Amino acid sequence: MTMKKKNTILIWIIALLAAGVSIYGIFSNQPINVGQSVPTIHGDLVTLYGKGLYHNESLSMAAQVRAQDMVTLFLGVPFLLSSLYLSNKDSIKGKFLLTGVLGYFLYTYATYCFVAMYNNFFLLFTLLMGLSFFAFVINLSSLNAIQLNQYFSKMTARKYVSCSIILFGFAIGLMWLGRLFPALSGGVPEGLEHYTTLPIQALDLGIVVPAMIISGFSLLKEKKLGYLLAPVMIIKGITLLLAVDAMAISMLISGAEVSPAELIVFPLFTGVFCFNLYLMMKGVNTGKQSEAKQLSQ
Repeated sequence: MTMKKKNTILIWIIALLAAGVSIYGIFSNQPINVGQSVPTIHGDLVTLYGKGLYHNESLSMAAQVRAQDMVTLFLGVPFLLSSLYLSNKDSIKGKFLLTGVLGYFLYTYATYCFVAMYNNFFLLFTLLMGLSFFAFVINLSSLNAIQLNQYFSKMTARKYVSCSIILFGFAIGLMWLGRLFPALSGGVPEGLEHYTTLPIQALDLGIVVPAMIISGFSLLKEKKLGYLLAPVMIIKGITLLLAVDAMAISMLISGAEVSPAELIVFPLFTGVFCFNLYLMMKGVNTGKQSEAKQLSQ
């Protein structure tokens, strides 16, 4: 069996599992502990969602994860399979799209494993996280083996794209630090609720933000690492930003508190990153496909 076939099987498993988990998360609304409030270790009371798979989540978190499930089902899975189709046609653009959307699945199910309260789908979340990790590494490695500088020889907006990626990385970092710094004196970080820590902020500050900044500066200096990471981070950024936009709308509808940044800044960055993806894909030299084809065999 060729590497292409193995990769195709792996991606289809991820797509089918993610679709099934998302459908159940969206439509499971059976009452379990509706209206129940639980005390936190800080002495506050948090009202639980009380329904379906996410019955032990707070109202705010339940609105977010259900919105995430909708984005995964209606955008993430179709994007994953269409990217796989293009990648299997030996399209370098398809390979970038596939690697980027796999980054979304990896991040999404890592957060489900470490953020969400334990539920009956924990092992499925863990399986999806593991499969997405290995698929992401495999596809990123295949891109790393290609002479990417030659593919982006036609790119004309490199400086703008580089600077916007760097700016987004700093913006995310400052946003989370602005939420965390006030609690350093002994207070409770905003959004902690009845959870024990803040894994999303840890993942973003420890991995996503540095990766954004490194990829931006590397692209600015025309390094191979920049051409490798920048498209992947842009695609991953778009999918995650769309999820955040959906979360903000869902929280607003459910009556949860939503910050102005979530309602204004994130949709703005979504548009910017979609434009950046257009610029990068426009600058790809599609005439050089033979090298990618050889590596996919």
